[in-house]
Amino acid sequence: MELKTLNVEEPFPISPKESKWSRIVKRIVKDKYLILLLLPGILYFLIYRVVPMVGIVIAFKDYSAFRGFVDSPWVGLKYFKLIFQDTEVLRVIWNTLQISFLQIFFAFPISIVLALMINEVRNQFFKRVVQSIVYLPHFLSWVVVIGITVIFLRSEGLLNTFLVHAFGMNPIDFLTDPNLFKPIVILQVIWKESGWGTIIFLAALAGVDPALYEAAAMDGANRWRQIWHITLPAIKSTIIILLILRLGNVMETGFEQIFLMLNPFNMESGNVLDTFVYFKGIQQANYSFATAVGLFKGLVGLVLVFVANRLAKKFGEEGLY
Repeated sequence: MELKTLNVEEPFPISPKESKWSRIVKRIVKDKYLILLLLPGILYFLIYRVVPMVGIVIAFKDYSAFRGFVDSPWVGLKYFKLIFQDTEVLRVIWNTLQISFLQIFFAFPISIVLALMINEVRNQFFKRVVQSIVYLPHFLSWVVVIGITVIFLRSEGLLNTFLVHAFGMNPIDFLTDPNLFKPIVILQVIWKESGWGTIIFLAALAGVDPALYEAAAMDGANRWRQIWHITLPAIKSTIIILLILRLGNVMETGFEQIFLMLNPFNMESGNVLDTFVYFKGIQQANYSFATAVGLFKGLVGLVLVFVANRLAKKFGEEGLY
């Protein structure tokens, strides 16, 4: 009996003598439409992320707009040393870390809990309605969110009016009390972004095999047991990856939100690195010092990503890379 070999064609034939660049050109021609789809994103990162990196050189120079990048005198690490000598910078770093870790501790888990709750809804129509409602705040700009906050929390706002008429309380200075600045900022982030943060978790939950729940139910596991032993382990790697990415942005709290919430009364507890760089670099024209602070912020985030990724792998979890 004669056996016939099947000739399976490759996606694109490669000759042994074909050069590496020829193969790359063939791949580009074959996937030209996919590359065109990627082109806007690539251009965005090149124009707004890669090209501006040239400007970090002014962190090591006593930059003058009149002398330019080349002729400004080189000062080395002078401005990086000033970061740790300036008490205002240390206070700003502390404010930034407080707000960032409060967001991680409170806002990050709420997205997970919300995704688990939505996943348990069996009525598909009601589920879609709930998802649409919790997604909507994400599409509001921070200007609108801060405007809503002011309407509710100002001295003559809705909340103070309710407290005065219902309980006879004196109006509370929500917007000017330094102690209330951070809780208000965290609540704003939870309301605006928690629903949007559920998208990735719901996508991960969609890949869980329903047979696992059926087997657990047959073994007598209730819904809480199923969530603890099946659902959470299924999305554990997703949680870890998103947490690592969030740690990389721990020195960023969002410029627009903080800037719009700041006023002379809460500046001491609300000024963060993003707004500090704006005040120093733009308003006071101290470009070199502001760039050094911004570069320091990025380096801290990079180190935290590496450390978090290494710890995740050490404990046997999938890291970011």
